[in-house]
Amino acid sequence: MEEKINLGIVVGEFNADITYLMLERAKAHADFLGVNVTHVMHVPGAFDAPIAVKTLIERKDVDAVVGLGAVIEGDTQHDEVVAQHAARKMMDLGLEYMKPVSLGISGPGMTRLQGQSRIDDYARRSVEAAVKLVRRIREKQAE
Repeated sequence: MEEKINLGIVVGEFNADITYLMLERAKAHADFLGVNVTHVMHVPGAFDAPIAVKTLIERKDVDAVVGLGAVIEGDTQHDEVVAQHAARKMMDLGLEYMKPVSLGISGPGMTRLQGQSRIDDYARRSVEAAVKLVRRIREKQAE
């Protein structure tokens, strides 16, 4: 019997009308896949996600971390900086700790309407990516 997978989720509060629904859809999809969401950490925004990802990834009872957020385009290129740096640091943490960290942060260059239309896809895909990678790593380790 397969060992249960435990996910941590980090979710940005900025653009909460989008991210709250992303969190709910991510938890529902985790339940559908038969995995546990053991920890949820709320952070102010996507830029703040890496420190929370590190906090969760260091836990022995977390097999992977899902990062959720929405970066809406503004009048400057701020959205590009936020999304790129958050994504890069989250990827670096996954490699450092050898645990999957999936990117469910929508944007940059995205309008609020586009963000709302991407809620389901980003939430579902980020959970699915984390779960698939944990399973594949476990399979490889069992060989």
